[in-house]
Amino acid sequence: MKRIVISGIGVISSIGIGKDAFWDALIKGTSGISTISSFDTSVFSTHKGGEIKDFKPEQYIDPARVIQAGRASQLAMAASQLAYTDSRLSSGACAPERFGLCFGTTMTETRILEELNAAWVKTGAMSIDPVLVPRYPAYVLASNIARMVGLQGPSYTIPTACAAGNYAIGYAYDLIRNDEADMMLAGGADAFSRLAFIGFNRLLAVAPDRVQPFDKNRKGMMVAEGAGVVILESLESALARHAPIYAEILGYGLSCDAHHMTAPEHNGIARAIENALRESNICPDEVDYFNAHGTGTPANDREESFAIKKVFGEYTRKLAVSSTKSMLGHTMGAASAIETIVCCMSLTHDVIPPTINYETPDPDCDIDCVPNICRKQKVTIALNSSSAFGGNNACLVLRKY
Repeated sequence: MKRIVISGIGVISSIGIGKDAFWDALIKGTSGISTISSFDTSVFSTHKGGEIKDFKPEQYIDPARVIQAGRASQLAMAASQLAYTDSRLSSGACAPERFGLCFGTTMTETRILEELNAAWVKTGAMSIDPVLVPRYPAYVLASNIARMVGLQGPSYTIPTACAAGNYAIGYAYDLIRNDEADMMLAGGADAFSRLAFIGFNRLLAVAPDRVQPFDKNRKGMMVAEGAGVVILESLESALARHAPIYAEILGYGLSCDAHHMTAPEHNGIARAIENALRESNICPDEVDYFNAHGTGTPANDREESFAIKKVFGEYTRKLAVSSTKSMLGHTMGAASAIETIVCCMSLTHDVIPPTINYETPDPDCDIDCVPNICRKQKVTIALNSSSAFGGNNACLVLRKY
């Protein structure tokens, strides 16, 4: 079987753009949560989220392409360009028909949908600008990137909600292993939207001020936006072109809770972790770092902690677990893709980022969540676990190269 590695990284987030700025802010415990400025929140009880305030798409994308794309696509395209540059890819590195992409999302271009809806309500259906219509469907994330970079291989958008980034990376990994592609660009993206903010507020799942994963007094998650992209290729290919190698992908695992549309269930989460370890031929006590889904909602953190303890048993006491959503908020379809990048950087630098805002231990979440301060520690194996509405769970196993 081919050994598959990650050879390029691109990230757009509320705490930093580009892998270096992002990582520096992350290990410092920087919060990207701020007062929402993209729309009026006065009718709601919460007013904060993880908006990216300083993103100027024209700095990364041809301005002609910017005006043709919605914000989610702009984030995805910019992160893709950063990953492409970081991987030192040249035009002849891979035949275009052997270079594919797989992208995850939860909401796709909800801002475009909001514009369409507002125009319809205000002046009628026939007043809708027809230019907006083709910018909305889910496929636009992958197609916009493919046209920007010139990729002619397999092209997919995977909408498995908040686990979609891991699903996309896992499927891209399979395509290279099965010789259906030589290189893959994979990741996830979602833009901050009124629709997502309203939805999670109606579910009473949004914290008023900050995200506190695994803390006894946690009050909920924060809606956020972002994009994370990685370049996948065979180890042989990466070595031949002297590309940076951030991690080797050993395998991944999937599961479905088949339990509830929005509530997580620990047995389903545990199955995905167990499947990932089994495929990767890794024992639980070989794992150094577990990047948790860790949304900060009472149910998620409790069930995820139960799942960790079920899989890792007594070793749980020695396992470093952290939630970077404490800093970023929940970036939806981008979350697990960004968290894969977190794992790559942790493997590269032997540093585990913290779970900030942690104050009061919860007996139901009696794990080592690396509270508030990053930890210098050797990291050889990292797991990235994600869960989503609909019971979709995905876990990715990465090893230091």
